[in-house]
Parts: sequence; structure tokens; C-alpha cells
Amino acid sequence: MSWWEGVDETRVLVAQGPSTSGKSAGTVLSLRHPRTGNTACYLYTDGGLQELHWFKQTYGSWFLGDYVCEDGRLYTATPVDPVFILLPVFEEARMKKGKEPGKFRQLDEIFYIDGYPGYQSLSSIAEKTMPIVCDVKEVGSTKFFRLNDLKVLKWLCCKAHQLKQTLPTLDENYAARDERDTLFDAVSIVREYLKEEPWVNLLCNKLKINLQDANTKDIEILPSSSEAGGASFNPVQGSNGTEKKVPKTTRQAKKAKVEKDSHNIKDMFTRATRKRG
Repeated sequence: MSWWEGVDETRVLVAQGPSTSGKSAGTVLSLRHPRTGNTACYLYTDGGLQELHWFKQTYGSWFLGDYVCEDGRLYTATPVDPVFILLPVFEEARMKKGKEPGKFRQLDEIFYIDGYPGYQSLSSIAEKTMPIVCDVKEVGSTKFFRLNDLKVLKWLCCKAHQLKQTLPTLDENYAARDERDTLFDAVSIVREYLKEEPWVNLLCNKLKINLQDANTKDIEILPSSSEAGGASFNPVQGSNGTEKKVPKTTRQAKKAKVEKDSHNIKDMFTRATRKRG
């Protein structure tokens, strides 16, 4: 019996393989994107969370041995810090009003989100990771969590500075850049996983960075894998029927200094014409 027999749909996914102690290949969860709130796909495996993206050319298929996969999309899964994904969920759960810190809640209550049962699979990972941004109280064997703004801001600053140190190791062009510009790019990347209010504004105020100084332009990237049904693993395109584009902010390039008494290189050439006899 061939491996594809009995399989309804086939996809090609490039992801970090499960560890030798892993009991399964992983589970695809439908969660809300932390910035937009739109449904997106994540791969939960070995106690970690990976973000799914996809890319597709106009026409394409995959040849897998003697089998032809009609879906020519390439899916990739990259590790993502679960704190980014869970931050808006914990923010809503504390039911903060004004300057009050909000309420302590159990994980079962926090993860009871209508239409998104996938969050209930993240209780164990939340218990390990969320104390870095939450106040935690224990009553008997039960833990209660409440998001702490100061802890969140400290964690975000740490993430931005870590990314600032990592970027120069990924591209040699960053080595010649000013540290302030590199920090600006790091905050722009972190921003893709945060809501403007309050977290992006708090982070920019803390680091004294104004993202409005940048020019905004659309750059095609691998879009997040949104989907209509988690079980079918069938990502769809944006609501307008086009592939998603994420605006990326970059600092405005400095204008080149024009030397005086200089000429355009085109002026050095003249069009050859045939002389009339």
C-alpha cells in the first residue's frame, strides 16, 4: 500500500522535525494573530509553537515519488515565542479598567475563547512561559495569572535589544549601520506581533523611537497561513482575494550629496548621426 492511499489532501511542509522523544508529528492549531486578530495556523509540537507561512507561484505542483501533489504551495514553519501569541489573550482576560491592574484568572478561564479551542492545548506551555510577563498567585494546587504591564515592557525591551544584536550576524550590511538604525529595524520586526495600543506605543516611548519617521511600503513576504478549517489545513488568501502583504518600515535613505560642477554621465556621449553628402 502506497503512503498516499487513503489521504484526502497532501501538503509539502518544511519544518523542524520532532525530537526523538516526540510522541507525534505535531498538531495544527487555529489561533488569532497577535497583531491583527485574524485566524492563523500554528504548529504545536514538542512543547513548542511554530508559525506557519505559505508561498505559491501562479502554477505549480509537487512530484513526490510516483505521486503528484496538486497543491503547489510551499508551507514553512518557523519557531515563534509563545508569549507574543498569548499576550493579547492574557490582556483581555484580566479585564483591566482604567489604572486598575485587573483580575487574576485561571488558565482554564483565560483559554476559554469562543471559536478557538486550540488555545486549550497551550495550557502547559503558558504555565512555563507566561510568568515572565505576569503576576502569579498560587492557591493550593491552582495558579492564577494576571498580566503585568511593567513586566511586559521589560520583556519587550529585552526582545528588541536581543534582535538588535542578532541582525548584524544575519547580514553583513548591518555591520556598517548605526546602532540606532539597527534598533529601529528590530523594533519594526517586533511590531509585527504587537498591537499598536498599548504595547508598540509603550515600547517606542521607552526606547525613544518614532516609527512614523519611516517610509512605509508593501513588500511581499511569506504570508501567515490563515485557514478556513483547522482539520483540513487549507490556508486561504486575504479577504480581498489577493495574497497578503505586510507593510515593513524602513528608515528613509539619506539623499546623496551632489558635487558641484559635476555632469551627468549621459552628457559624455552623443548619438552618432550619418552626415549628409
